[in-house]
Amino acid sequence: MENLFLANITSPPLLFFFLGLIAALVKSDLQVPAQAAKLLSIYLLMAIGFKGGVALSLNPLSGQIIGDLASATFLATIVPIIVFFGLRRVFSAIDAAALAATYGSISAVTFVTTTSYLDVAGVPWSGHMVAAMALMEAPAIIVGLLLYRMHRSDGEKLDFGFVLREAVLNGSVLLILGSLAIGWISGEAGMLKLYPFVNDLFLGMLCLFLLDMGIVAARRIMDTRAASSGNTNNPKPVKMVSAALVMTLFNAMLSLLFAWALAMPEGDALLLIVLGASASYIAVPAAMRMALPEANPSIYLTMSLAITFPFNLLVGIPLYHQLVKMIVL
Repeated sequence: MENLFLANITSPPLLFFFLGLIAALVKSDLQVPAQAAKLLSIYLLMAIGFKGGVALSLNPLSGQIIGDLASATFLATIVPIIVFFGLRRVFSAIDAAALAATYGSISAVTFVTTTSYLDVAGVPWSGHMVAAMALMEAPAIIVGLLLYRMHRSDGEKLDFGFVLREAVLNGSVLLILGSLAIGWISGEAGMLKLYPFVNDLFLGMLCLFLLDMGIVAARRIMDTRAASSGNTNNPKPVKMVSAALVMTLFNAMLSLLFAWALAMPEGDALLLIVLGASASYIAVPAAMRMALPEANPSIYLTMSLAITFPFNLLVGIPLYHQLVKMIVL
């Protein structure tokens, strides 16, 4: 376990994440321009989707693949229900619904970082796990909004056509699925043409992106502390930290159970656990701003971005990997 933790904590992407945290905490003027950060996220999603599609083209559809994809989709459906009822007594119904969607969905960056971790460790993983990641975005958003609709008392109707479009056609899901399809269609020939772009540049781009994420996460923490001290209606940071860590670890253990039941190989098992344990801070907040504008973003966005995301990167990935070796293999 110690070796896994040290290998993860000393990797360049994580060190750049630390650099971003430190820069924001000491109030440095270091920043990644917003358009550059957006371009980096587009690159990472495109590259991982394309590589997953190529890998998928080399393996015929099997019962194992179908089981993995079905389990991932089921996880994205059941986790929001567990989170909603688990947090309903701690937060309001609308904030519990936003958290249900947030923790039922996934963090693509955590997934990408884990694939880089596996590649460095020499542990193979399957391309269909990229499809699993894409499939887990939409169900959580839809279930979270349904749960809120069931527990609201004003009788106002929710536009589920709009919700469905936002969940399925948001930019990250469309880019992942489209890149996956392009990689699957072009196969090895396409990989030969794009290899320098999607492989040689990948780690450097990930480092730059995590530098920016470190800055954003630290600023979110500082903003939340300031808001909590100045407004008694905002939840205390200790409550948010506790709830975020409990949900993260519970979802990880639930995903571990699925990985064990499916007898998944090492790399795929770790990716499923990371998907289950992560929380969305891109797709879901965008959908919540449109569908549930009354939900408090300082709760669901801070818990996902400033607590769960750093925890998974710094501690979760090596911890889950050790559990996979102990229980699944």
